[in-house]
Amino acid sequence: MAVKWLMAGLLWLLLVPQALAGTLLVVGDSISAAFGLETRQGWVHLLEQRLREQAPHWQVVNASRSGETSGGGRSRLPGLLTRHAPQLVLIELGGNDGLRGQPLEQLQRNLAGMVEQARTAGAQVVLLGMQLPPNYGQRYTAGFAAVFAEVARAQQVPLVPFFLEGVGGNPALMQADGIHPNAAAQPYLLENAWPVLAPLL
Repeated sequence: MAVKWLMAGLLWLLLVPQALAGTLLVVGDSISAAFGLETRQGWVHLLEQRLREQAPHWQVVNASRSGETSGGGRSRLPGLLTRHAPQLVLIELGGNDGLRGQPLEQLQRNLAGMVEQARTAGAQVVLLGMQLPPNYGQRYTAGFAAVFAEVARAQQVPLVPFFLEGVGGNPALMQADGIHPNAAAQPYLLENAWPVLAPLL
């Protein structure tokens, strides 16, 4: 009997870490792909480091691509969900749609579609909102920012209203192109996302 209890205990110890394991999938563009930086400098890598300390049962899969649009992310997401079976999906897309002046209705459909795809696969979703520089015109920039809030409201998912809060427009935290955050900005990006992300871990 003692041997049986010992074997059951060992089996429990083996299975519990797997049962508690979770996968966090990041689907983003160049901001999450650490464009112009070493991968270890990017905010997603900093997130991985924090999770090792505070939530070690989580693993991070960074499926971000420089230049990715919401349409590209939507088309790739089903395969990513099948391959990685994440419990949590962070969507950081839309910036390239805006910079290219693509229709806001299209952006909204794509983001909502991604949320629905992730939910159908059993994952929770966090949406990282973006804003555009004022030179795109007040009407378009206001409408662009409102898309993220509307998707989050309609789909009832947590939202970081402006992922680049405190970073965008600050020359000390931006690369020379004025679009991509530099290495010094990456901890700020993590801190912008963390209050919304942490309760879900």
